[in-house]
Amino acid sequence: MIQSVDRALEILIYLYKADKEMGITQIAQDLGIYKSTVYRTLLTMENRGFISKNPETDKYWLGNRFFTMGKSVEKKIGIQDIIKPYAKALRDEFNVVVNVSILERDNGEQYRSVIIVKESANSILTLSPEIGSHSLCHCSSVGKCLLAFSEDIDLSLYDEGMQRYTENTLITRQQLEDELKKVRANGYAIEKEEQEEGLACIGAPILGQNGYAVAAISM
Repeated sequence: MIQSVDRALEILIYLYKADKEMGITQIAQDLGIYKSTVYRTLLTMENRGFISKNPETDKYWLGNRFFTMGKSVEKKIGIQDIIKPYAKALRDEFNVVVNVSILERDNGEQYRSVIIVKESANSILTLSPEIGSHSLCHCSSVGKCLLAFSEDIDLSLYDEGMQRYTENTLITRQQLEDELKKVRANGYAIEKEEQEEGLACIGAPILGQNGYAVAAISM
Protein backbone atom coordinates (compact mmCIF):
# COMPACT_ATOMS: atom_id res chain seq x y z
CA MET A 1 0.00 0.00 0.00
CA ILE A 2 1.23 3.49 -0.91
CA GLN A 3 -0.28 5.75 1.75
CA SER A 4 -0.44 8.93 -0.32
CA VAL A 5 -2.18 7.15 -3.22
CA ASP A 6 -4.61 5.45 -0.85
CA ARG A 7 -5.38 8.80 0.78
CA ALA A 8 -6.08 10.42 -2.59
CA LEU A 9 -8.42 7.59 -3.54
CA GLU A 10 -10.17 7.85 -0.18
CA ILE A 11 -10.86 11.54 -0.83
CA LEU A 12 -12.13 10.83 -4.35
CA ILE A 13 -14.51 8.14 -3.10
CA TYR A 14 -15.67 10.46 -0.32
CA LEU A 15 -16.52 13.22 -2.81
CA TYR A 16 -18.23 10.76 -5.14
CA LYS A 17 -20.48 9.51 -2.35
CA ALA A 18 -21.14 13.01 -1.01
CA ASP A 19 -22.48 13.91 -4.47
CA LYS A 20 -21.82 17.62 -3.88
CA GLU A 21 -19.01 20.12 -3.41
CA MET A 22 -17.22 19.87 -0.07
CA GLY A 23 -14.83 22.15 1.79
CA ILE A 24 -11.38 21.22 3.09
CA THR A 25 -12.39 21.49 6.75
CA GLN A 26 -15.37 19.16 6.33
CA ILE A 27 -13.34 16.62 4.33
CA ALA A 28 -10.58 16.62 6.93
CA GLN A 29 -13.06 16.25 9.78
CA ASP A 30 -15.04 13.42 8.18
CA LEU A 31 -11.98 11.44 7.08
CA GLY A 32 -9.76 12.17 10.09
CA ILE A 33 -6.96 13.67 7.97
CA TYR A 34 -4.97 16.84 8.64
CA LYS A 35 -6.30 19.87 6.73
CA SER A 36 -2.85 20.57 5.29
CA THR A 37 -2.69 17.01 3.93
CA VAL A 38 -6.17 17.30 2.42
CA TYR A 39 -5.22 20.60 0.80
CA ARG A 40 -2.01 19.26 -0.77
CA THR A 41 -3.76 16.14 -2.01
CA LEU A 42 -6.62 18.12 -3.54
CA LEU A 43 -4.20 20.57 -5.17
CA THR A 44 -2.23 17.71 -6.73
CA MET A 45 -5.37 16.09 -8.14
CA GLU A 46 -6.70 19.46 -9.31
CA ASN A 47 -3.54 20.01 -11.33
CA ARG A 48 -4.21 16.71 -13.13
CA GLY A 49 -7.89 17.42 -13.77
CA PHE A 50 -9.30 14.92 -11.28
CA ILE A 51 -10.55 17.60 -8.88
CA SER A 52 -12.38 20.85 -9.61
CA LYS A 53 -12.47 23.84 -7.25
CA ASN A 54 -15.38 26.27 -7.23
CA PRO A 55 -13.73 29.72 -6.92
CA GLU A 56 -16.91 31.24 -5.49
CA THR A 57 -17.26 28.79 -2.60
CA ASP A 58 -13.69 27.44 -2.26
CA LYS A 59 -15.20 23.95 -2.26
CA TYR A 60 -14.14 20.91 -4.24
CA TRP A 61 -15.72 18.14 -6.27
CA LEU A 62 -14.76 15.65 -8.96
CA GLY A 63 -13.13 17.07 -12.08
CA ASN A 64 -14.01 16.74 -15.75
CA ARG A 65 -11.36 14.08 -16.35
CA PHE A 66 -13.64 11.54 -14.69
CA PHE A 67 -16.29 12.19 -17.34
CA THR A 68 -13.96 11.46 -20.24
CA MET A 69 -12.41 8.46 -18.50
CA GLY A 70 -15.84 7.17 -17.51
CA LYS A 71 -17.01 7.29 -21.11
CA SER A 72 -14.00 5.21 -22.11
CA VAL A 73 -14.76 2.62 -19.42
CA GLU A 74 -18.42 2.59 -20.46
CA LYS A 75 -17.46 1.58 -23.98
CA LYS A 76 -15.35 -1.29 -22.66
CA ILE A 77 -17.99 -2.77 -20.33
CA GLY A 78 -20.05 -3.99 -23.27
CA ILE A 79 -23.08 -5.23 -21.37
CA GLN A 80 -24.99 -2.00 -22.03
CA ASP A 81 -25.21 -2.65 -25.75
CA ILE A 82 -26.33 -6.23 -25.14
CA ILE A 83 -29.05 -5.45 -22.61
CA LYS A 84 -30.46 -2.16 -23.98
CA PRO A 85 -32.86 -3.76 -26.52
CA TYR A 86 -34.36 -5.93 -23.78
CA ALA A 87 -34.63 -3.00 -21.38
CA LYS A 88 -36.39 -0.95 -24.05
CA ALA A 89 -38.79 -3.81 -24.77
CA LEU A 90 -39.75 -4.02 -21.09
CA ARG A 91 -40.19 -0.26 -20.92
CA ASP A 92 -42.43 -0.18 -23.98
CA GLU A 93 -44.57 -3.14 -22.94
CA PHE A 94 -45.19 -2.10 -19.34
CA ASN A 95 -44.61 1.70 -19.44
CA VAL A 96 -42.23 1.61 -16.51
CA VAL A 97 -38.69 2.80 -15.78
CA VAL A 98 -36.21 -0.02 -16.43
CA ASN A 99 -32.75 0.06 -14.84
CA VAL A 100 -29.71 -2.19 -15.21
CA SER A 101 -27.19 -2.03 -12.37
CA ILE A 102 -23.85 -3.53 -11.39
CA LEU A 103 -22.36 -4.19 -7.96
CA GLU A 104 -20.05 -1.62 -6.38
CA ARG A 105 -17.57 -2.97 -3.83
CA ASP A 106 -15.71 -0.68 -1.46
CA ASN A 107 -13.56 -2.23 1.27
CA GLY A 108 -15.23 -2.05 4.65
CA GLU A 109 -18.48 -0.46 3.42
CA GLN A 110 -21.86 -1.95 2.68
CA TYR A 111 -22.50 -2.86 -0.94
CA ARG A 112 -24.07 -0.49 -3.44
CA SER A 113 -25.57 -0.91 -6.88
CA VAL A 114 -24.70 1.49 -9.71
CA ILE A 115 -27.02 2.15 -12.66
CA ILE A 116 -25.39 1.56 -16.06
CA VAL A 117 -28.52 1.47 -18.26
CA LYS A 118 -31.76 3.40 -17.84
CA GLU A 119 -34.83 3.36 -20.04
CA SER A 120 -37.35 5.98 -18.95
CA ALA A 121 -41.12 5.74 -19.30
CA ASN A 122 -43.97 8.21 -19.23
CA SER A 123 -44.89 7.24 -15.69
CA ILE A 124 -44.20 9.80 -12.97
CA LEU A 125 -41.87 8.64 -10.20
CA THR A 126 -40.50 10.71 -7.34
CA LEU A 127 -37.52 8.34 -7.23
CA SER A 128 -35.98 7.93 -10.67
CA PRO A 129 -32.16 8.02 -10.45
CA GLU A 130 -29.94 8.60 -13.47
CA ILE A 131 -27.12 6.54 -15.00
CA GLY A 132 -24.18 6.49 -12.60
CA SER A 133 -26.38 6.86 -9.53
CA HIS A 134 -25.74 4.45 -6.71
CA SER A 135 -27.88 3.09 -3.88
CA LEU A 136 -27.46 0.69 -0.99
CA CYS A 137 -28.18 -2.91 -1.95
CA HIS A 138 -30.26 -3.98 1.04
CA CYS A 139 -33.27 -1.88 0.05
CA SER A 140 -33.57 -2.38 -3.72
CA SER A 141 -34.57 -5.29 -5.93
CA VAL A 142 -31.41 -5.05 -8.07
CA GLY A 143 -29.28 -4.77 -4.95
CA LYS A 144 -30.80 -7.89 -3.44
CA CYS A 145 -30.25 -9.78 -6.71
CA LEU A 146 -26.62 -8.69 -6.84
CA LEU A 147 -26.05 -9.76 -3.23
CA ALA A 148 -27.85 -13.07 -3.69
CA PHE A 149 -26.11 -14.10 -6.90
CA SER A 150 -22.65 -12.53 -6.69
CA GLU A 151 -19.44 -14.24 -5.63
CA ASP A 152 -17.56 -13.54 -2.37
CA ILE A 153 -20.23 -11.43 -0.65
CA ASP A 154 -19.29 -10.52 2.94
CA LEU A 155 -22.50 -10.21 4.94
CA SER A 156 -20.56 -9.38 8.11
CA LEU A 157 -20.64 -5.81 6.78
CA TYR A 158 -24.27 -5.79 7.90
CA ASP A 159 -23.65 -6.90 11.47
CA GLU A 160 -24.25 -3.38 12.80
CA GLY A 161 -27.52 -2.97 10.91
CA MET A 162 -28.56 -1.00 7.86
CA GLN A 163 -30.00 2.41 7.06
CA ARG A 164 -33.78 2.64 7.34
CA TYR A 165 -35.75 4.59 4.71
CA THR A 166 -39.32 3.41 5.42
CA GLU A 167 -41.10 1.05 7.80
CA ASN A 168 -40.50 -1.76 5.26
CA THR A 169 -36.72 -1.36 5.01
CA LEU A 170 -34.64 -4.35 6.10
CA ILE A 171 -32.50 -3.22 9.03
CA THR A 172 -30.79 -6.34 10.41
CA ARG A 173 -28.38 -8.88 8.98
CA GLN A 174 -30.78 -11.72 9.80
CA GLN A 175 -33.58 -10.04 7.86
CA LEU A 176 -31.24 -9.61 4.92
CA GLU A 177 -30.04 -13.21 5.00
CA ASP A 178 -33.63 -14.48 5.07
CA GLU A 179 -34.51 -12.21 2.15
CA LEU A 180 -31.54 -13.35 0.07
CA LYS A 181 -32.55 -17.00 0.58
CA LYS A 182 -35.96 -16.15 -0.89
CA VAL A 183 -34.33 -14.33 -3.81
CA ARG A 184 -32.14 -17.34 -4.64
CA ALA A 185 -35.10 -19.72 -4.40
CA ASN A 186 -37.37 -17.54 -6.55
CA GLY A 187 -34.79 -16.28 -9.01
CA TYR A 188 -35.97 -12.69 -8.61
CA ALA A 189 -36.29 -10.00 -5.93
CA ILE A 190 -39.07 -7.64 -4.91
CA GLU A 191 -38.72 -4.24 -3.31
CA LYS A 192 -41.99 -3.10 -1.76
CA GLU A 193 -41.84 0.45 -0.44
CA GLU A 194 -38.40 -0.12 1.08
CA GLN A 195 -36.80 3.07 -0.29
CA GLU A 196 -39.87 5.24 -0.74
CA GLU A 197 -43.51 4.84 0.23
CA GLY A 198 -45.74 4.05 -2.74
CA LEU A 199 -42.88 2.69 -4.87
CA ALA A 200 -42.51 -0.99 -5.71
CA CYS A 201 -39.95 -2.70 -7.92
CA ILE A 202 -39.11 -6.17 -9.22
CA GLY A 203 -35.63 -7.24 -10.29
CA ALA A 204 -33.79 -10.24 -11.66
CA PRO A 205 -30.10 -11.11 -11.94
CA ILE A 206 -28.25 -11.22 -15.25
CA LEU A 207 -25.99 -14.23 -14.89
CA GLY A 208 -22.64 -14.91 -16.54
CA GLN A 209 -21.38 -18.27 -17.72
CA ASN A 210 -20.12 -19.06 -14.22
CA GLY A 211 -23.61 -18.66 -12.76
CA TYR A 212 -22.82 -15.46 -10.90
CA ALA A 213 -24.48 -12.10 -11.51
CA VAL A 214 -22.70 -9.70 -13.85
CA ALA A 215 -25.58 -7.22 -13.41
CA ALA A 216 -29.25 -7.04 -12.45
CA ILE A 217 -32.29 -5.57 -14.19
CA SER A 218 -35.34 -4.04 -12.54
CA MET A 219 -38.62 -2.35 -13.43
